[in-house]
Amino acid sequence: MIEQILGVLSQFVISTINSMGYAGIALLMAIESACIPLPSEVILPFSGYLVAQGVFNIHLVALAGAIGCVLGSIVAYYAGAWGGRAWIMKYGKYVLISRHDMDMADRWFERHGEITVFVARLLPVIRTFIALPAGIAKMRMSTFIIYTFVGSYIWSWALAWVGYRMGQNWASIRVYFHKFDFAIGAVMVVGATWYIWRHIKAVRSENGDSQVG
Repeated sequence: MIEQILGVLSQFVISTINSMGYAGIALLMAIESACIPLPSEVILPFSGYLVAQGVFNIHLVALAGAIGCVLGSIVAYYAGAWGGRAWIMKYGKYVLISRHDMDMADRWFERHGEITVFVARLLPVIRTFIALPAGIAKMRMSTFIIYTFVGSYIWSWALAWVGYRMGQNWASIRVYFHKFDFAIGAVMVVGATWYIWRHIKAVRSENGDSQVG
């Protein structure tokens, strides 16, 4: 099942970026930031690989990624502000939001306050869900957008740079990853497998606990 999901995921990311360019990057990052598990660890390194091929500019990739994060995060923010935690816990499972993810994001926000929105954008997993507790807490929108944009730009640039470096050295490492059509193939499989498996496992576990209870 995981392999099938990975195949669809990879093809969707690649075809979207190839057909839509920077707008595709923004769209995919918006989906991720709206709490739908579409890993930026897949989107941005592939975009960085295309930078190495002369298709994209790394700064514009980072900008597109940051803009997409802001747009998707605004959706998640209002989901938290209007629906509250109870609504998210009821319907979040349909997009693989687990109670563990929400608890982790909540704890970060409660301990560190609004700056968490910036810091969390530099951390895997937490970055995807941090807009929800920010919305529940009714964080000031202007501050939320600034922190989200700056943190997301740094994250987007860093991951794109990883893909760029892989693309530059693709000729020398091709022998080790000859089964993949793109330099980012290895990162896609490892990152996406862990990301999706973790979310499916968490949601299934919580559904099982609720049924037992």
